[in-house]
Amino acid sequence: MKRIILTGGGTAGHVTPNLALIPTLKKEGWEIHYIGTADGIEKRLIESVEGVTYHSVKSGKLRRYFDVKNFTDPFRVIAGCFQSAALVRKIKPDIVFSKGGFVSVPVVYGAKLSGVPILLHESDMTPGLANRLMAPLALAMCCTFPEAAQLAGSKGRVTGTPLRAELFTGSREQGMKMFGLNDSRPVLMVIGGSSGAQAINKAVREALPKLTSCFQVLHLCGKGNLDAEYEGTKNYHQYEYLDDELRHAYACADVLISRAGSNALCEILALKKPALLIPYPKGASRGDQILNAKSFEQRGLSRVLMQEDMTPDTLVDSVINNVYKQRGELIDAMEREASSDGVANVMVLIRQYAKKER
Repeated sequence: MKRIILTGGGTAGHVTPNLALIPTLKKEGWEIHYIGTADGIEKRLIESVEGVTYHSVKSGKLRRYFDVKNFTDPFRVIAGCFQSAALVRKIKPDIVFSKGGFVSVPVVYGAKLSGVPILLHESDMTPGLANRLMAPLALAMCCTFPEAAQLAGSKGRVTGTPLRAELFTGSREQGMKMFGLNDSRPVLMVIGGSSGAQAINKAVREALPKLTSCFQVLHLCGKGNLDAEYEGTKNYHQYEYLDDELRHAYACADVLISRAGSNALCEILALKKPALLIPYPKGASRGDQILNAKSFEQRGLSRVLMQEDMTPDTLVDSVINNVYKQRGELIDAMEREASSDGVANVMVLIRQYAKKER
């Protein structure tokens, strides 16, 4: 039996592609192990998955700003490398597949110390810091965007992003009942990522009088971001986070407001959902979401509103005039895009590199 170690975490976007691979790996008879942290979102999402053994190691965050933990986290990463190396030697995997995030750094270095083949995945147009650190250790880097594959040089492979098959099994009828929606007006779903998006949450709530006059708003605001003041507001439904129910929410949605993380964009494109993208601003991130959003906008797949230009009024105008009224045009553009089966493409490389001699 072949064995694989999956790793990646810190955000849901670094976990969901691994979740998408697990059913195929199980079907093919792989023994699956997942290495993450003891308190990260990856543990919550993975630990209950049947047929996957979860292991915890120490890790430190790779920050681009000053924090006193910058002085201690490197030692946590080093400790995590040795923990991971010990786990790898015990598990004896045929390959390690890393989706990225700071959690994966000690795991990949531990795998390298143990001589195990490493395969990386990069969702964005430019590699994140973790993947830049790990790239020299890997045999190949799977990429969603061709631009990222070019930057990865000879190791770059355009595979797309693995998406969970369940995503395509949502029921509009079931979702309408589940979320208390009806056919009185279209559904606007706001999704800011697993940790929410404070600026979007604030603008959406301030714009509710206008938005709810046109739409039923299904607002995924992120953990800890529910606001009791808006409970019971007509045509407004707020949730922290959806897991299995997300497929039904997507099936209900006529238009979306979303951040521009690569996984979210892949889901938007695969499901053909007209969307207004509000990328994280440069000061709050490395700018990858801005590049992602501009790529989608230039290809006519979505509309973009920069956060610095976002007010309740510009948000309402963009959603109504640039997205809802132009939804047919956006859907047509998405229909013309060549689809990519991320699960199948990544599995080809997993099988290929797991056969290499160590």
